[in-house]
Amino acid sequence: MQKSSYEKGRMGEKIAVKYLKSIDFDIISTNYRTSFGEIDIIAMDKEYIVFIEVKFRKRSECGFPREAVGKFKQKNIIKTAYNFIMENNLSNIDFRFDVIEILDGFVEHIENAFEDWN
Repeated sequence: MQKSSYEKGRMGEKIAVKYLKSIDFDIISTNYRTSFGEIDIIAMDKEYIVFIEVKFRKRSECGFPREAVGKFKQKNIIKTAYNFIMENNLSNIDFRFDVIEILDGFVEHIENAFEDWN
């Protein structure tokens, strides 16, 4: 039976969380939602809060998963991240936006994936 895109997304997020823990990230939240959108994973990497978008594909015929994080998606993630920062009074902590791409079973972690976000 085929998995739904929701199930595939959750599977990708589980792989990403396991990977992040293996490199000593502390997971703060998963699937944080606001009216603006959702952030797949929020974690701490040393002194940074990291807002992470996870993209998962079994094959590359449709391009790289990271290509699905366009400007519109980035803007929604940024708005959602600012909401999290304000809601948790974290404006004094540095933050960044990463993408974790899972393709053909390989994990690619792209730090500072969003350019020109501030």
